[in-house]
Amino acid sequence: MVSIVLASHGKFAEGIMESGQMIFGPQKDVAAVTLTPDMGPDDLKAKLKDAVASFDEQEHVLFFVDLWGATPFNQVNGLLASEGHEDWVMVTGLNLPMLIQAYGDRMSEETAAAIAKDVFTEAKNGIRIKPEELEPKEAAPAAAAAAAAAAPAGAIPEGTVIGDGHIKIVFARIDTRLLHGQVATTWTKAANPDRIIVCSDGVASDQLRKTMIIQAAPPGVHVHVVPIKKICEIAKDPRFGNTHAMLLFETPQDALRAIEGGVPVKKLNLGSMAHSVGKVVVTNALAMDQDDVDTFEKIKSKGVEFDIRKVPADKAESYDAVIKKAKEELAAQAANK
Repeated sequence: MVSIVLASHGKFAEGIMESGQMIFGPQKDVAAVTLTPDMGPDDLKAKLKDAVASFDEQEHVLFFVDLWGATPFNQVNGLLASEGHEDWVMVTGLNLPMLIQAYGDRMSEETAAAIAKDVFTEAKNGIRIKPEELEPKEAAPAAAAAAAAAAPAGAIPEGTVIGDGHIKIVFARIDTRLLHGQVATTWTKAANPDRIIVCSDGVASDQLRKTMIIQAAPPGVHVHVVPIKKICEIAKDPRFGNTHAMLLFETPQDALRAIEGGVPVKKLNLGSMAHSVGKVVVTNALAMDQDDVDTFEKIKSKGVEFDIRKVPADKAESYDAVIKKAKEELAAQAANK
């Protein structure tokens, strides 16, 4: 796996590393190197060398630096020239989109050079202005292309069979927050869908929430918000035979309705269920009430497997252990009333 060094003035590198871990989970062979006011160039160079020495993989190293031409840049540049291996690469203009892209890419790419090419584009695409009309005219073609890609093509006649006529559910998740950073980056890269479908009656009827979710779409992936009845219809429509979909449900009850309606979910990821009155905290990300527990048991009875973790890097928790804890906590809660 390609190793990564984040180098910056002040604690920027440490902060962005922490932000990346919040979204993508803990990362191996990643180090933050900071330049403080009391340090000289040689001090920074020594810290950079120590960071690389701490990695298991030292042949393939990607350096992310905050500014072109400043001290961190100069010291990394010196390392590349004097001590670098063939696949030591530096990219400047460090931002969060490029770091997240790198975390995803190094799951499949073997060289720093290959990752650098991807993150260069991602870093630029991550710079947007809201409202969009304030974006410089030269950025308009890219934005227009993205909008055109997201727009539906001409209507396909009903009954047309595309591919094998069966939609492919590459990932299904229950998450109170629906589409957010962890989903739009980590899980999208892991599952590689061509569209994300948010399945919720409430969100589908709330134009503001619907618009905000669609605008949060990761690059290259279409996002749709539909009621539960609609996703059941889509699952039976042969025109979606070439669709590789990620499904996001707000509640286990919505997921059960979809599964009972014919949506072919074989594995269900439990990512986040917010705490509210009457619920008990089961894990650091999941809170349940008795209805949730009963619903999960019904889903399990239909042969659905459970994957309990927030991000791909997390170790999956045992479904049986989580449900057992939920039942015990709910029983204790009832006894204390």
